[in-house]
Amino acid sequence: MKTKIAVVTGGSRGLGKDMALALADKGIDILLTYRSQKEEADKTVELIRQKGRKAAALFYDATDMKGLTEFVEAIKNTLQQTWQADRFDFLVNNAGVGATIPIAQVKEEDFDMLLNVHFKSVYFLTQNTLPLLNDGGAVVNVSTGTTRFCVPGYSVYSSMKSAVETFTKYIAKEYGARGIRANIVAPGPVETDFNNAAIRNNPQMKGFLSSLSPLGRVGNADDIGSVVAFLCSDEARWINGQRIEVSGGINL
Repeated sequence: MKTKIAVVTGGSRGLGKDMALALADKGIDILLTYRSQKEEADKTVELIRQKGRKAAALFYDATDMKGLTEFVEAIKNTLQQTWQADRFDFLVNNAGVGATIPIAQVKEEDFDMLLNVHFKSVYFLTQNTLPLLNDGGAVVNVSTGTTRFCVPGYSVYSSMKSAVETFTKYIAKEYGARGIRANIVAPGPVETDFNNAAIRNNPQMKGFLSSLSPLGRVGNADDIGSVVAFLCSDEARWINGQRIEVSGGINL
């Protein structure tokens, strides 16, 4: 059986790390990216190798659109060096940054940074790597529960994620002839170090968000990765163009 390979952006820690490990548990090799935490990326690569899968890590800065061409070349080189392959099978666009900024305080540089990280880089990385994606592969884009419900301060972040959700449906439409599926995973509040560990570091916030869920808690990183891995499996072969919210039913 041919080895399948997933590219997971922001796969060194948090949700991305769990996605990478869950994919490895499905027998998929991993090419993950990091921006500032090379040590964490190397640790995650080692954990994947301990599961019997091949893995590699590349630097990728989603805020730097000028570096995109060089990054895509690095993907091609790493595929050749590590897997003797020209293509991969799954693209998971997970890399992101958090920012809680009320509308009245949003500066143009804040807007542009969030635009680049959460929409522009996703759009053009996907565009540039779809020719490298095997037919029958899949794209999973990571969005947020806050495209359905509103959290004050998330107007820019959530608007960019809404754009990604629309883009995902277009990927499904335009690349379906190649058997490529595209879906959204939209986490609710998750206790990670995202957005300066806002939930983990604030017991009052964590308690309030937990109270909004029928299940009475916020999410953990390992609540999300298994869903991404499922969407990259043959069991999900008939799921396409969908937004799957993984939030425990918050704000029903």
